[in-house]
Amino acid sequence: MRAMDTTQPPLLTEELIDQALLLDHQLCFAMYSASLAMTKAYKKLLAPLDITYPQYLVMMVLWEKDQVTVSELGGRLFLDSGTLTPLLKRMEAMGLLHRTRDAEDERRVLVSLTPAGRALREKARTVPLQMSCMLPSLDQVKDLVVELKQVRKGLQDAEDK
Repeated sequence: MRAMDTTQPPLLTEELIDQALLLDHQLCFAMYSASLAMTKAYKKLLAPLDITYPQYLVMMVLWEKDQVTVSELGGRLFLDSGTLTPLLKRMEAMGLLHRTRDAEDERRVLVSLTPAGRALREKARTVPLQMSCMLPSLDQVKDLVVELKQVRKGLQDAEDK
C-alpha cells in the first residue's frame, strides 16, 4: 500500500501570480476569443440563409422539437426573456416562427415553426459539415464539447452557492 502524500500544495509565488495575470494564460480569454471566431465563421455560413447565429440557435432548438414554450427555449439557449423576446419577434416578422399564448395557461407563450421555418432546415443541412471543415477532428470536438459543458456546469454551480 502506498503512503498518502501529505505534502502541501506550493505557495503562490510572485512569479506564479504574475503568470496567472497574463492574458494568454486565461481560460476566459481563450473561450471568449474562440467564441468570437466561431460567431464570425457562422456569420459567413449563415448569410445565404439570411439568419444570424442567435437565430440559427433558436431554429436548431425548434427543428429538434417544434412548439416549445419561451421559457423552455430560454433554458436550452441560456438566454433570459429580455434577450429572447426581441429575437423571437424579429424571427416571427421574418416568417420563420409563430408565437401564441398557450390555451391551457395564458401566461405561457408557445413558439412553433412556420412552413418557411421548417423549409429552412433543408437549406441549413450543409452548415454543420461546412463548420466541421474549419475545426479539429470530430473526436477532438466531441471531447471539447464535453469539457466545455463541465466548465459551464462548474461555473453555474459556483454561482448558485
